[in-house]
Amino acid sequence: MHFRWLLFGVPRSTSFFVCCVIALACGGAQSQTLADEPTTQPRRPPNIVFIFSDDHAYQAISAYQDERRLIETPHIDRIAAEGMLFRRCVVPNSICGPSRATILTGKYSHLNGFYNNSNCRFDGSQVAFPKLLQAAGYQTAIVGKWHLVSEPTGFDYWHILPGQGVYYNPPMIDNGRQVKHEGYTTDIITDLSLAWLKARDPDKPFLLMCQHKAPHREWEPALRHLGHDGDRVYPEPATLFDDYAGRGLAERDQDMTIAGTMTDRDVKLIAPANLTPEQRAKWDTYYEPRNRKFRDEKLAGRDLVRWKYQRYLHDYLGCVKAVDESVGRLQEFLDEHHLADNTIVVYAADQGFYLGEHGWFDKRWIFEESLRTPCVVRWPGVTKPHSTSDDLVSNVDFAETFLDAAGLNVPAEMQGRSLRPILAGDTPGDWRKSFYYHYYEYPVPHRVRPHYGVVTDRFKLVHIYGPDTDYWELFDRQSDPRELTSVYGRAEYAAAQSDLTQELARLRDELKVPAQDAPEASGRRLNTPRRRGP
Repeated sequence: MHFRWLLFGVPRSTSFFVCCVIALACGGAQSQTLADEPTTQPRRPPNIVFIFSDDHAYQAISAYQDERRLIETPHIDRIAAEGMLFRRCVVPNSICGPSRATILTGKYSHLNGFYNNSNCRFDGSQVAFPKLLQAAGYQTAIVGKWHLVSEPTGFDYWHILPGQGVYYNPPMIDNGRQVKHEGYTTDIITDLSLAWLKARDPDKPFLLMCQHKAPHREWEPALRHLGHDGDRVYPEPATLFDDYAGRGLAERDQDMTIAGTMTDRDVKLIAPANLTPEQRAKWDTYYEPRNRKFRDEKLAGRDLVRWKYQRYLHDYLGCVKAVDESVGRLQEFLDEHHLADNTIVVYAADQGFYLGEHGWFDKRWIFEESLRTPCVVRWPGVTKPHSTSDDLVSNVDFAETFLDAAGLNVPAEMQGRSLRPILAGDTPGDWRKSFYYHYYEYPVPHRVRPHYGVVTDRFKLVHIYGPDTDYWELFDRQSDPRELTSVYGRAEYAAAQSDLTQELARLRDELKVPAQDAPEASGRRLNTPRRRGP
């Protein structure tokens, strides 16, 4: 059955039909008044609202104060202002699906089995934190991008995009049923999330995972945000024209540059195929005059790269604006329904993203822009407003944190730690000082070689390997914050290199990293395991 829900351009409305469908999906949850009545009963476990975006760079959140000042994100910033901003939240495998599997399981890719986006299928039978919350009496829902191939488990309600999803008029899967929406996907995901919140049982705690497609490639903004920046000329990153000198083959031979990899579809010289006539007219009104001007100018070389960079930033940041609006709508609901004081709100992304740094878009690398994910957390009664943390934390810690918040035991197989003490302003003395990273997917897409390494507050020791290369790099972020020159093998770094090599070996042993990659890890149909590293 196909439904057409006319939500486009009306981000603050939710159709009556949506509410009915969600109510049925929740099993006839009790109706409730506009505001949840305050209670004098003992405080129950906190609700959890986990808002997750795809490819949202920390540089594109104003609370992180990127030197380019690319955009204002007041609603995401509000979470940071009322809670904690993590400056060094890192991921174990900088790619969409693997990060989602890590968040659900609290485990690295080599243990949860989801290495890449090419040929992996998430094993829904394994332990995952939503299942444990559900068994403890939480109502659980996931809405939006899933991207793990198998059907979600551990959720009372799920309404997800198939695969990557599309930005306009998306087909979705409603608890196993194919449905069709009309409108902008970020708005629809928000509407569905709010509808589920309204229809839930008010007497039970809840977990809502609201997961956006945006701002994933091809970076297609809501029509209301076309021209949002008034044709602003964005400052260029210092490394927009990086020549990759001082690094090895992998950095030079990748396929993720603004100059060479971006397509006509990416830069909106081609419109999306699934727009309605009305939507297409609005799209053409904005883009076509600018595209004609571009074609007439016949740009080449660095001028062409600069044009692509400006178009990319307009489109990407336009997508971010809708996500920020979504965050605001969800917070507004919590306020109006007297839920905010007992609800943990987290905003994060699946990893970092390049906004022109090193001439790149996309992610994958152990380097800072892709390694770091934005993470802001509001936890009333635990986290003081305007808190910040420079501790080395990770999305591998999220599952443990949510279970801890609910008063549940953390399974021994999980590999992270609860962030609760850090959020309470009391970092444990034995908190990690180093972090293990491992990327697998090669050669498609983007030709980023497999690599693994150890990350500290100052250094990164990296082993880059593959069928045609095998070498090591060492970066000193203190003297080289943009990670432009490997100092591996230099005499002055011999002691640090030795210590990092030992620490890398210790982490691989502690995390049970196999000596050889699993055959399916790279994403290729046939992959012979290789001997690697220390």
